[in-house]
Amino acid sequence: MAEIRNVLVPDIGNFKGVAVIEVSVKAGDKVKAEQALITVETDKASMEVPAPFDGVVKEVKVKVGDKVSEGDLIVLIEASGAQAAAPAAAPAAQTAAPAAPASKAAPAAAPAATQTVPAAASGSSAHASPSIRRFARELGVDLTKVGGSGEKGRVTKDDVQNFVKKSLAGGTASGGGALPGLLPWPDVDFGKFGAIESKPLSRIKKISGANLHRNWVMIPHVTQFEEADISEMEAFRKELGSEYAKQNLKITPLAFLLKAVAITLKHFPDFNASLDASGENLIVKKYIHIGVAVDTPDGLMVPVIRDVDQKGIVQLAKELGEVSARAREKKITAADMQGGCFSISSLGGIGGTAFTPIINAPEVAILGVSRSSMKPVWKDGEFVPRLMLPLSLSYDHRVIDGAAGARFITYLAHVLSDMRRLAL
Repeated sequence: MAEIRNVLVPDIGNFKGVAVIEVSVKAGDKVKAEQALITVETDKASMEVPAPFDGVVKEVKVKVGDKVSEGDLIVLIEASGAQAAAPAAAPAAQTAAPAAPASKAAPAAAPAATQTVPAAASGSSAHASPSIRRFARELGVDLTKVGGSGEKGRVTKDDVQNFVKKSLAGGTASGGGALPGLLPWPDVDFGKFGAIESKPLSRIKKISGANLHRNWVMIPHVTQFEEADISEMEAFRKELGSEYAKQNLKITPLAFLLKAVAITLKHFPDFNASLDASGENLIVKKYIHIGVAVDTPDGLMVPVIRDVDQKGIVQLAKELGEVSARAREKKITAADMQGGCFSISSLGGIGGTAFTPIINAPEVAILGVSRSSMKPVWKDGEFVPRLMLPLSLSYDHRVIDGAAGARFITYLAHVLSDMRRLAL
């Protein structure tokens, strides 16, 4: 005959009256041993209370917000199969048949609660730790739709990431629609709060929005910041600009940035690479094609300047002017925006001190450039005015670690500060 057992709060240290922040089961749920029943939170961490055996939940005695201590009753479970008659071994879940005298009650197994970071409240019965539940919530993933590959079907971080990848590959992210397994976009009647105007997104923004969404979700971004002393570079640029103004050619700082990035990519080839579709191999490119973000009335476009390492500043400036004009006049072709190895997004002409650019997959890094400003810099025993350029390097942490990111942007700043290196 099936036996209903009381599951109690196990030993949670010296804590008393800890808050229940998550109840993962409800009456009627089938549970497996080690599956989380509730999650409690102390002032230091969160801990799961797992089921000590397989069975069916008959009654849940606690709710989110309740305070519990060691020994408090939390769930009644009807043990299944041979486990109904098998006593367990520790006080985490004391069990007994309802009509049996207390002297016959046997201590049940007390699997150690998993100490993790705080979890999000959820009614899901998915088998996952609080940290994975929080990670899934941040991505808007319904854990009940994710298959677990961990021990005893536990959902791992890789399971959540793979689920998002498949969802993105099979769904459409444009137009605000929900992807499979992701929470729907809030549908709000903004008109009831005041006057509104509805404007359709441009085709370019719809396309780039879907790509940016995918890249932000699938790539673990890290951004490294640095400042480059471009005092000498700017003086030379102005001199060069005056010389070529008669030819109606504008020499912009971006031409120098292109050349400096190309030199730096040669020294750090892993930045001039892409992960293959399996994510297990790094494809290192022997050419250097750099994409340049162009602000157009319809949205952002990223045409590619090819073989940057083989061209001089003047030629790069000429190509930049031509491709930017084509982009703004809607004469750019698909071929013009393919084959990039690395991208530059420059907001220097607009303003700002720093930002976090989103990587343009399948590239592994992107450089953000903000507005330069004159600053006092300690040099040769005194403060001197120097023109400093803020740089923001975002990179794919699966491919590039923090030390490599810091070395790349430091070397780039060094190249920009020493004009002689642009000739190398």
